[in-house]
Amino acid sequence: MSSTRKIYVMFVMVLVVLGVKDKCPGVRAIRNKALLRRMLIASNVVDVTTLGAKGDGVTDDTKAFLAAWQAACNNDSAILHIPADYRFLVGPVTFLGPCKSNIVLQVDGSVIAPVNSGTWASKPLEWINFKKLNGITIAGKGTFDGQGAAWWKDSSNGGSSLPSVRPTALRFYGSYDVSVQGITIQNSPQCHLKFDSCNFVAVANVTISSPANSPNTDGIHLENSEDVEIHHSSIACGDDCVSIQTGSSAIRIHNINCGPGHGVSIGGLGKDGTKACVSNVSVYDSNIHDASNGVRIKTWQGGAGQVKSVSFSNIQVSNVQVPIDINQFYCDDKTCSNQTSAVFISDVTYEKVTGTYVDTPVNLACSDDVPCTDLKFLNIQLQPADTDEKNPLCLNSYGEQQSGVGCLKPGTPSNDPSQTQSAKDKC
Repeated sequence: MSSTRKIYVMFVMVLVVLGVKDKCPGVRAIRNKALLRRMLIASNVVDVTTLGAKGDGVTDDTKAFLAAWQAACNNDSAILHIPADYRFLVGPVTFLGPCKSNIVLQVDGSVIAPVNSGTWASKPLEWINFKKLNGITIAGKGTFDGQGAAWWKDSSNGGSSLPSVRPTALRFYGSYDVSVQGITIQNSPQCHLKFDSCNFVAVANVTISSPANSPNTDGIHLENSEDVEIHHSSIACGDDCVSIQTGSSAIRIHNINCGPGHGVSIGGLGKDGTKACVSNVSVYDSNIHDASNGVRIKTWQGGAGQVKSVSFSNIQVSNVQVPIDINQFYCDDKTCSNQTSAVFISDVTYEKVTGTYVDTPVNLACSDDVPCTDLKFLNIQLQPADTDEKNPLCLNSYGEQQSGVGCLKPGTPSNDPSQTQSAKDKC
């Protein structure tokens, strides 16, 4: 790469970091300053086109991308550049660490997934997989396009020739200090962005987009991950805008625009009798519109574990079927057997959830044996989208209510799950 182009790439990266810095106070800002220093001294900028990538949207550029990754991974302070005005066709690939130092992946062009069945013959669970990395930043205004329409034609088998298991677009596994900024991820065959067993994750100014009728296309999926912040992002999909699964804690979601989709969801948890633990989740200052749900907690019968220390505050909803939803009888199969055990849900606060609903403002369907406790409803102002006002439903739900919509029972149940739950079920 010419020295002029290197300087240009470095200048773009400086602008990206400076643009995000003011929205990430405290430790996050310190991290960005450190990243800025690394970029300013970096001499290793790897452009995928210099290693054979054509970017014509037809040629398979997978090997060139792997070669570029290896070159960046083996160098100090490396920037891997995907330049603008190209469409790189890349098949399922894993970018494996650990690397010599932190890597910046600067995405300015488009990366598109193949749709020919032969490419997916091995049935990978993800399209692009980032694995076992300690320090990875993906930034830029470029796009990852999963071309999911070919998979959605028949959601029961993924299409006439593609595998029945549809892949996630971008997945991070077993990684630390992950930052995703500015990019667009669209039309994933299934989930768009997944973090599995990751710590210290930041997602900012990201756009996720797929049609409302695209099946199971969750926006962002968290599993066994801690210290995650998602903010100032727009998510439109065919399933949960954000899905928070077992093993996740210290999750902060704010200033997001969600819709269409299924809202922000914790769960489903406890399927097939498994133990699930989710704690310390905050969702605030966000907008949810044209969605089946607003903020939701869903658990299967027969599960174990606990959801606790959760808050939803300053949530504006518009044309949402059920803005506030807890369901301990969740079932996405045709039939589910009745079971007495359940994931214990407690210490959940809803404050200033306002806007319009379609079906019912509040649906709290909690278990007889493991009821929901220590719930708080503070200033819940929900109105019907039409003139037909519906009553809230609160089944086996206990806590405190201050003004607005709600139907909680005061106090705690006689069979308080915090006292009766066995030690093996607690988190």
